Amino acid sequence: MAEIEMDSYLQKVLPREEQNYDRAKELKAFDDTKAGVKGLVDAGVVTVPRIFLMPPEDILSTKFGDHVDSVQIPIIDLRYHQVPAAHTEVLEKIRCASEKWGFFQVNNHGIPQDVMNKVIAGVRRFHEEPEEVKMKFYSRENEKKVRFVSNYDLYSSKAANWRDSLFCVMAPNPPPSEEYPSACRDILIEYSKRVQGLAQILFGLLSEALGLSPSHLMDMGCMEGHAFGCQYYPPCPEPHRTLGQAQHCDPDFLTILLQDQIGALQVLHEGHWIDIPPPADGGLIVNIGDLLQLITNDKFKSVEHRVLANRIGPRVSVACIFSTSHFQESNRLYGPMKELLSANNPPKYKETLIKDYLNSYCSLALPTDSALDFLRL
Repeated sequence: MAEIEMDSYLQKVLPREEQNYDRAKELKAFDDTKAGVKGLVDAGVVTVPRIFLMPPEDILSTKFGDHVDSVQIPIIDLRYHQVPAAHTEVLEKIRCASEKWGFFQVNNHGIPQDVMNKVIAGVRRFHEEPEEVKMKFYSRENEKKVRFVSNYDLYSSKAANWRDSLFCVMAPNPPPSEEYPSACRDILIEYSKRVQGLAQILFGLLSEALGLSPSHLMDMGCMEGHAFGCQYYPPCPEPHRTLGQAQHCDPDFLTILLQDQIGALQVLHEGHWIDIPPPADGGLIVNIGDLLQLITNDKFKSVEHRVLANRIGPRVSVACIFSTSHFQESNRLYGPMKELLSANNPPKYKETLIKDYLNSYCSLALPTDSALDFLRL
């Protein structure tokens, strides 16, 4: 940016006196730049703009004190998951992790480290391209299968997140390959194939952990579609005043997360925010989404998680979200699976179309609200 343009840009988005604060105007000023949070950092911002400010209670962590370092999400080794003796052990670990944590790490999952490194590098390369390149992809139209945006819920959330996103639908009806950004096109297409293979293994294991046939969840369409949320968290000058991503549950069946070595991801477990360190040995983070909690009638838990803002950065991650009519119209109703119900375990939710659930999810007033509550009987 030229110096005069930078001054004008900062004047629009930096905090003002309370009596002059027009949130709607400042949101639009930020959105109109189409430069995202990285644009703020590149412009030299040294104070978090007011549209990003969050209440201290939303940022502060409740810890276990001296014992917090000993608490970690379950780690599951998939190396021998097809060997009968190991298979039984893996099933039990996945069942316990899905019931008690809603999060777990998988190692030896079959996706080469070199591929994962190239994915992170490609996503970072896109986010660090000149603004005029990224602006071509900037859109708030949900129908677009490839779009760059800062804060999907910018105009409805109480505070904006310190994060930019590239969203790419990969299946079942992907756009022509040339619509993906050239900076990460080829590696995202390759990673899509590999992560879909891993998802097939995981959905099979989750099905068996429920006492069902390995194909049950896949036959329900749980991995019919998937998309990448390619997130970029620039360094934040005041990380104590905002979050990289506010607490939330995922509106899908399952999420597989690839992240770099910055860290900052936390999961809410038994009332405490627990740090999830960057996985060693090429591990990937897996978490249960709301829709899987719905169809398992609360047996598997979708839990709240968040990303802290950080002076160190950028942090780069790629979340692969698995669902169905997120990506194509469907009239299929989803509710608790009849195979899991009994007189002692009646249905806890009414059936819903995915699009209706998503409308409820998007209408949530607070980060602590749950779209599943709209469906609870």
